[in-house]
Amino acid sequence: MTAVQARGLTKRFGGLTAVDGIDLDIPEGVCYGLLGPNGAGKTTTIRMIQAVSPPSDGRLTVLGLDAATDGRTLRGRVGVVPQEDNLDPDFTVRDNLRIYARFYNVPGDQADARADELLTFLNLEEKRDARIDELSGGMKRRLVVARSLMNDPKMLILDEPTTGLDPQARHALWDTIRRLRRQGKTILLTTHYMDEAEMLCDELVVIDRGRILEHGDPRGLIAKHCGSEALEFVTDEDTQKMDAIVAALDGVPHERLPDRVVAYGSGLEGLQHRIRDAHDVDESVLRRATLEDVFLRLTGRALRD
Repeated sequence: MTAVQARGLTKRFGGLTAVDGIDLDIPEGVCYGLLGPNGAGKTTTIRMIQAVSPPSDGRLTVLGLDAATDGRTLRGRVGVVPQEDNLDPDFTVRDNLRIYARFYNVPGDQADARADELLTFLNLEEKRDARIDELSGGMKRRLVVARSLMNDPKMLILDEPTTGLDPQARHALWDTIRRLRRQGKTILLTTHYMDEAEMLCDELVVIDRGRILEHGDPRGLIAKHCGSEALEFVTDEDTQKMDAIVAALDGVPHERLPDRVVAYGSGLEGLQHRIRDAHDVDESVLRRATLEDVFLRLTGRALRD
């Protein structure tokens, strides 16, 4: 079954095309990543999938519903964790959940039971009567996740859910995402942390300037674009050293950066020794190729605002 299917999905704002005719097929029950630099079109795509922003063109179905005509029903079946923690500071932890349930017409007794269940699920039961300003950043984030689950959604949209969290809180939220996936939830995840996408996503797309550049599973994309290894030669911005290293690579895929040359492939240890022995290299590092390498090769290294 397909949770999200888009064909030629387009969104224009006046003369700006934010999403430019993309096709998506998101299976049910997976964690699916939507990756891209700032301004790539991720948030606009998510807003169309949430049925809060109508497409300018194309077809979009979510959970079997037409996003253009069945928006109200669709929004009742999707849970959303926004980038910002928009909890109500005037209410307790438990009341933030109970009041949110009213938007979905969840009866009071069911809302109470659901709130208690989710507070236990997110390890917040001891904070049920606390005020929002008494919570840590990680607790607030877990509470936003709990709130998004009050309507028992079939699909959960997580928009940069771990931004600003410390490593412990981040990994705790990763565990929660894995548990939700095992329960059969479809999860749409946007993140700027490539290690997070690599760890959590079954499939993903990389989008830039409103178009899909690549799609697949993380390991497959790493193998396709980088191989299994990355070999970095640090040159401290010495042009002559860089020229010599690039020549010695002899056709091996590589990137030339301001202070280093990075080669990609498999079985690069022998190449590392040969170049290090023959050339004046400040430092060489052989490491595993990552999804971040793929992302930067596809979207470039220029800063985006």
